[in-house]
Amino acid sequence: MMEKNYGISSYCHIRNNTISLNGKTIYQEQHPDFKSLAKSAYRFFETDYPKFFKMDNLSKLGFLAADILLKNEGVLPENEEDIAIVLSNRASSLDTDRKHWESIRNPNDYYPSPAIFVYTLPNICIGEISIRHKLYSENSFFIFDEFNPSHLFWYTNGLLDTEKAKKVLCGWVDVDGPGYEAFLYLVDKEGSIAHSIEEITRLF
Repeated sequence: MMEKNYGISSYCHIRNNTISLNGKTIYQEQHPDFKSLAKSAYRFFETDYPKFFKMDNLSKLGFLAADILLKNEGVLPENEEDIAIVLSNRASSLDTDRKHWESIRNPNDYYPSPAIFVYTLPNICIGEISIRHKLYSENSFFIFDEFNPSHLFWYTNGLLDTEKAKKVLCGWVDVDGPGYEAFLYLVDKEGSIAHSIEEITRLF
């Protein structure tokens, strides 16, 4: 069986108070925390999705990066494109888990918040992206000790080779306390950057 070649068509970073698309800074502002950055970036990019403010930080981070990247690619919700999502991180949903634990740890002040509990699974981040862009294809969220380009490469190629999706939105979305980092990229047959472990590592 002949090996098929795929390419990366776009990639987006959000880290260190900076948002970049395809290697170029498109938004930068000093903020004391990610929550503030997310709020100002939401307004700057005219995101227009009120549910955004109810999300946890992990979902906001993934949502912003995906929204910027997919808009740049001309992916519109009404088109319902066949795009799979494969995300990964190190902290899982630990940032939200801590908040949930604080709400239940004291038996005399036991008040679990349903709004927080909803986000105690990392794949809810994928769900928020899927709802916004009407993506109904395969999706997975993996937890690694560090960014794992090899796994993302082989898993993505498997989805495309078996035609389970026409495109795959991949990457790393991690939030742990004050630390945050997103790196998303879109893989398809038309991408101009070679889809390889070496290139994924370089872009990251």
